[in-house]
Amino acid sequence: MSDEIVRSHSLEAEVDAGGVPVKIGERHGMFGATKGQDTTGYGGLVTPTLLPGASPRPYGSYFDQVADALVASLTSRGADADAAIEKVVVDRGEMTIFVAREHILTVARALRDEPALRFELCTGVSGVHYLQEAGRELHAVYHLVSITNGSRRIRLEVTCPDDDPHIPSLVSVYPANDWHERETWDMFGIIFDGHPSLTRILMPDDWPGHPQRKDYPLGGIPVEYKGGTVPPPDQRRSYS
Repeated sequence: MSDEIVRSHSLEAEVDAGGVPVKIGERHGMFGATKGQDTTGYGGLVTPTLLPGASPRPYGSYFDQVADALVASLTSRGADADAAIEKVVVDRGEMTIFVAREHILTVARALRDEPALRFELCTGVSGVHYLQEAGRELHAVYHLVSITNGSRRIRLEVTCPDDDPHIPSLVSVYPANDWHERETWDMFGIIFDGHPSLTRILMPDDWPGHPQRKDYPLGGIPVEYKGGTVPPPDQRRSYS
């Protein structure tokens, strides 16, 4: 095996070496269904719900350069880098920086404007709902690309609780996030404070709730279509 191949495998091992996984709950059965009888034959299966833990240094690839440049930029701006950055996770060759929500605007500006970083493109924000992660149930995930630095890619992740679903809007930093934040609010209920017009974009304006949340009821809301009414899925047919 050549030195180049050995070095490549070593780098891959560094990049994929995450910290201790964090258990946030358990899933029972094959699909985690909690209503009705299990029909898969795997009713006794218990699977832990794990999230990657904080990664140790060195992160590998260009991730250490990004982390060092970000800390230096935040410090030069008078921000507390330790308070702003909750943890860094490198998993499957991808870097995710967990940011405290009150610092997300400062971190985003640093990533966009710092010459050593220049993540000038945000391809959008997505929502995730971890119902079992108490106090951090809602996650907003931002995907950033640095065209200046050879299409480097990182991810920002911000959390907020179900009972206080507020995160500052990044539209002032990345204007193209306008519609993405509207969709994330529409589907998950995350309120992006400072958004110029946080209105529904997929569902009707009077639609109750946010359909991609894990606690959103399946069925239960009749669908009206051209004057006809379609019963919700749990009322359409009987298997008895």
